[in-house]
Amino acid sequence: MTTEVSNASSPAPVVQPNKGIPWRVVALAAGDAASFLLFATVGRRTHDEASGLSALLQVAETALPFALGWFAVSPFAGAFRRSKTTGPWRMLARTELAWLLAWPVTLVLRWAIAPDHSVPFSFAIVILLANAVFLGLWRAAFALVERWRGR
Repeated sequence: MTTEVSNASSPAPVVQPNKGIPWRVVALAAGDAASFLLFATVGRRTHDEASGLSALLQVAETALPFALGWFAVSPFAGAFRRSKTTGPWRMLARTELAWLLAWPVTLVLRWAIAPDHSVPFSFAIVILLANAVFLGLWRAAFALVERWRGR
């Protein structure tokens, strides 16, 4: 992104890069974080563990390895690049590719953080599929809203 700035000593506008993080990236990152918190909440409820607002810290701790892995890998997979995520189908395809690439990293992080240092195969599959659905639904909805706003 660039911004045109007038300079008193020069008649032509000077193009300067925008210094801030685009709202789109912030919105996507916030929604992604919420998606991982939702995954952790659902998982904790499924196992009869604390999951309400009073357990927000425990829910965040459960979501941490998945969010860290996602945010470490997904930018390199183009998950935040407008050119790769314009429209619901492109967003969905890029999101799923990025999640597939981030998934092994999240498993290693989950193994490292978990007190028992284990990630059963069945849980690894649940992690893959559930987060693919949560991230995919959220990001496809975001792309739809973005398209509607652009018309």
